Formats: sequence, structure tokens, C-alpha cells
Amino acid sequence: MGGRSNRSSHQATEILKAFWQHEVSKPFIAFLGLFIVSAVLSPAFLTPYNQRVLALQTAPLALLAFGESMIILMGSIDLSPGSTMALAGTVAAITFVHYKQPLAIAFLAGIAIGALVGFINGLLVTKAKIPSFVATLAALVAGRGMVLILTGGQPIVGLRAFGVLTMDIGPLPTMVWLMFFFTVLNFFLLTYTRWGRYIYAIGGNEEAVRCSGINADLIKLMTFTLAGCYYAIAGLMMDARLEVAYPWTGWGAELDAIASSVLGGIQLTGGVGSPIGPFFGAYVLTLITNVLILMGVNPFYQWVVKGIVLVVAAIALTRGLRYVK
Repeated sequence: MGGRSNRSSHQATEILKAFWQHEVSKPFIAFLGLFIVSAVLSPAFLTPYNQRVLALQTAPLALLAFGESMIILMGSIDLSPGSTMALAGTVAAITFVHYKQPLAIAFLAGIAIGALVGFINGLLVTKAKIPSFVATLAALVAGRGMVLILTGGQPIVGLRAFGVLTMDIGPLPTMVWLMFFFTVLNFFLLTYTRWGRYIYAIGGNEEAVRCSGINADLIKLMTFTLAGCYYAIAGLMMDARLEVAYPWTGWGAELDAIASSVLGGIQLTGGVGSPIGPFFGAYVLTLITNVLILMGVNPFYQWVVKGIVLVVAAIALTRGLRYVK
């Protein structure tokens, strides 16, 4: 009996040790710890209504974080998520409201626009050899300008049909199920496909990848395009939540996407991080705002508290940043 007990204890220790060494362990522990603290600080936190709101708020940010994290894993950066989600949501809304197209066509139009923006970003980085920071900054500015041109600075209403993404399927809204689906998809793509392994390899040593005969430019182009699709889906989710396409939707969302990636353990140096870490990062970032609101903290102080938490979390979750390509 004593031998069995010792073996069980040793196995449990090894499992815990392996979990702690895994890339997703720290983001998960941060998420779990903050979740428990929030439940203690606010009795309203665990109510079904608040948890539903929290999940709906997390879903679009998680999609932005998945796209952003793939770019960061390659050692690049993307400043266009906010403008891309707004442009995709605007195009989908115009297609549905002004051109009277079916909802599916409107959604596809929005996703196509997101893919196009990502593809253009990829071309600028790979063919024009423009640094990703500058190329995507241009997309941020131009994308927002396109939104304002298309909308005239006015919101597009009449999007009640977009509520198909917020209606419940079983215990959860559709867009929350979609968030879980893309979490699994992101994990599969980055873990079990050759393309995913190349993304990590490019972030680790791009020159070595090129010397190995791998078409790094094609991998980058594909990754930027997929990221654009993720941003577009996030834009559709925002339209569904608000039932309105606002021209300023996603303003500053690129910073939240980067923060979610960092909180999820993705290193800005590239090549290091768990594919599902950004999910926990997005949830933590949303949770911080949620519990501060429930506690009645002054909105001005919320920014300060949120900034402090981000700094502490970044110190705990990262091991030093060298550069961003």
C-alpha cells in the first residue's frame, strides 16, 4: 500500500511539474486566480447574467487575439485589427441593409474584406519589404478612413438579423460557441500542421527557415490573410452584439489584441507561446474591466488599475523582450 501511495504521489508531482512547464500554465493560473478573486470581490460576478455578458464581451476580443498572436509568433506585429474589424462589419452591414442581400452573403462579404486587408498587409511586408509595424499602421489609418467614407460617420442601423450570433444554442450564445471553435481550430493549426510549425520557426529564426528552402514569404502571406479573417469575424460579432455598425467600432482594439496575446504568454520576440494562451489573455483582459465595473470603480481609475494589472501580468508571464521585426 505504501509503495502504491508513493508511486501515486510521484506521478501527481510529475504531472504538476509538466503542467507548470507548459506554455499555457501561467496564463491559465492567472485566469483562474483572477476569476476567484473577482468572485470574492463582487457577489454579482458569478450570476448567470454577468457570466453571459462576460462571455459575449470576450468572444470578439479572443478572435482579434488569435489573429494578432499568429502575427506576433512570426516576430512581426499587426496594428490593423481594430480598423479591419470595423471595415468588415461596415461592409457586411451595407451589404445587408443597403443592397438587401441575404445574411449569409453579408457575412461572407465582411469576411472577404478582412481577408483582403490581411492579404494586402502580407504583400506589403513580403513583397514591398515594408516593416510590419509601418505596413499595418498604414492599414489602420486607411481602413478607418474607408469606414468613415462608407458610413459618412453615421452608424448603420437595422441589423437585428445579425442577432443570430447572439442567440442561445443550448446554454451559450452562438458567438461563444464560435469562440470555442476557433480556439480549438487555432490550437490545431499551430500545433499539428506544417504551416503552424513554420510560423513558430519563422519567429525563432527566419533566416534559417529561408536557408532550409521554405517559402517564408508565402507562410507570412497566408498568416496575415487568415488573421484578417479572424478580425472580420470579430467585426461581425460586434455588429451582432450592438445590432448597429458604428464607424468607431474597434477603436484602440489593436492594443487590446496585443495585450491579450502578451497576457496569454505570447512573446513579442516571436516563436514562443501557446496557441490557446490568447484565449485566456482575452478573458483576463475582459474580466478586469468587468469586475471593476461591478465594484463601482470610477471609470477614470479603471484605466489606472487596468494598466497596473497589465504590467504585473506581463512581468509574470514573459521572460524578456529583445526586439520586434
